[in-house]
Amino acid sequence: MGLLHLYIDETGARMPDYSPVNPRNDQMDCFAFGGALLSAEDIKCVLDAHAAFSCRWSLKGPLHSTKIRGRRNHFSWLATDAAREAEFLNDLEKTILSLPIVGAACVVDRPGYVARYKEKYREPWLLCKTAYAILIERAAKFAMARGSRLLILYEAAGEREDRDLVEYTKLLKTEGMPFDRESSASYGCLGPKEFREILSGEPQRITKQVPMVQFSDLLLYPIAKAGYEPEYPPHTKLKDAKRLLDCFVPQSEVASLGNKYSCFDRKK
Repeated sequence: MGLLHLYIDETGARMPDYSPVNPRNDQMDCFAFGGALLSAEDIKCVLDAHAAFSCRWSLKGPLHSTKIRGRRNHFSWLATDAAREAEFLNDLEKTILSLPIVGAACVVDRPGYVARYKEKYREPWLLCKTAYAILIERAAKFAMARGSRLLILYEAAGEREDRDLVEYTKLLKTEGMPFDRESSASYGCLGPKEFREILSGEPQRITKQVPMVQFSDLLLYPIAKAGYEPEYPPHTKLKDAKRLLDCFVPQSEVASLGNKYSCFDRKK
C-alpha cells in the first residue's frame, strides 16, 4: 500500500468573533487549512526543485506567500526592480506548476459561518475544527481511491493550536466526522474505522523550514482567494495545470470530494 503525505498550512484567525483592527486589502475574511498532497515517492523531486529555485535566486529565507506579495523581509528586494520581480514570480509560478503535488483545502468564510451558527449555538466551534475535519476527510478519500494511506504533517502554530489538531485527529478515529449525521448524510462521511485504516500514525509537527510546507503556503493563498474571486489568475493556472484536488474527482462530485468552500452563502 502506498503512502500519501498531506502538508498543512493555515491562513486567517481561528476565532469566529475575530475582528481585525485593519481589514485586509484583499477583502478576505476566512480561516483555511490546506496545502500540498503528494506521494512519498515524489518528495525528493520536490526537495530538488526547491533547492534549485533557492539557488537560482540566492534566497536567504523560506518561501512565504505573504512576504512575497508584500515584498517584505528577505523579499524586500522585489520592490527595487520591477523586471527582476516579474522574472522571479514567473520562475516561481513555473516551478510550482511543475511539481507533482495536489492542492487541497477547506476554506471557511467567517461572516457566513457566524451568520449560520451564532444563533443556533451560543458558542460556535473554532473555525479550525470544521476546516480540519473536512480537509482530512477529503484528503483521506483521495488517498483511499488510490489504495494509499495518509500521513498528516502540519506547520507548528503554537502549543495549544498544535494540541488541538492532534485531538481533532483522535476524535476522527474514535467518533468519525463531528457534524450532524442527518444534515451531512449526502456527503458520504467516513466512519472512525475508515479513518483508523487510512490515517498513518499521529499528525507530525514540522516547521516552515520544510520545503513542502513552503509550497503548501503558496498553494493555500490562491485556493482561499478563489472563494472571493473565482477567476483569480493564480488559482485558474493551478486548475489548468491540474494541481488542484478538484481536477481529480468527477465534476459532479466536486462539491463533496473537491476543495471545500464553507459558508460562502453571502458571496454567492
